[in-house]
Amino acid sequence: MKNRSRLKFNILDHFLVPRHELLSYVDAENILEKYGVEPHQLPLIRSSDPAVIAVGGKPGDIIRIRRRSPTAGIAIAYRYVTEG
Repeated sequence: MKNRSRLKFNILDHFLVPRHELLSYVDAENILEKYGVEPHQLPLIRSSDPAVIAVGGKPGDIIRIRRRSPTAGIAIAYRYVTEG
C-alpha cells in the first residue's frame, strides 16, 4: 500500500504487534449485525496509529485485531477508526 512507503519498516512484522486487518464493507456490516452495535459503539483507534497507517485504514473503517492469548488461544477485537 502507498502508506507503507512512509514507514521506515513494516511494524506489522514486529513480534509484539498483533495482526491488524482492514475489514471490507461487507465484513464490517456482518460484524456490526452479529453484535448488534453501531460503528461508534466499538472501541476506537485513531487514524494516526502506526498499525492503522500500515494497513491503509481511514476514518470510518473497522479494523480486526487478532492477539495471541494464553487462555483463549486467539482473542479477536474490533476497532472503529476515527480522525486523529
